[in-house]
Amino acid sequence: MLRHVLSQTVSRSTVVQRKPEPLNLWNLRMAHTSGSQQSVLPPVDPKTAQGKAKEIFEGPLKGKHFNIYRSVANSPAALDGLLKFSSALNNGVLSAKEREVVQLVVGEANHCHYCVAAHTLLATTSGLTQEQTLEARKGNLTGDAKLQALSRFTSALVTKKGFADKEDLAAFKSVGYTDAHVVEVIGQLALATFTNYFNHVNQTPLDFPPAPKL
Repeated sequence: MLRHVLSQTVSRSTVVQRKPEPLNLWNLRMAHTSGSQQSVLPPVDPKTAQGKAKEIFEGPLKGKHFNIYRSVANSPAALDGLLKFSSALNNGVLSAKEREVVQLVVGEANHCHYCVAAHTLLATTSGLTQEQTLEARKGNLTGDAKLQALSRFTSALVTKKGFADKEDLAAFKSVGYTDAHVVEVIGQLALATFTNYFNHVNQTPLDFPPAPKL
């Protein structure tokens, strides 16, 4: 899901290009953690975690000890479910770019600053431009017929509390989306709602640069 950045090193007067290295979100997190802001729920320290939480931090979350995960880890069952649901949807029919569109539409509608910041970064590494991330947050991404239909369908689901009508479905499917896409958009919306609401309650400190204001 993550893209690569080019790294260079200078040795004396010779510039040597290295192979692209993965974008290190953890390093970016360390540079942008919000000062002394504290979360409402105590974050679990991966170094002292026990049982299922320890297993998760040393397994699927190795090197990804972001603030949201550390606080969700107060319930290892919830953290495990969150990661498994997300992983399952990552292997579905929606592309990484499309998943990020859904996350941005829902995150902005729910006023989740943490999720909008995280998914703005992920969206740009998945192929969206900064301008497209802003449009997605407004629920109307222009310049790409499929992504526009996706953003509008997602926005309709949020606005109508899931009660999409025939016209909403027809417009969404008219650009090539299928029933499987409908199901996965709803799945992504459910995933986003969990993380959005959790961050509201937890007041999770940002790990990433704040998203641009609309």
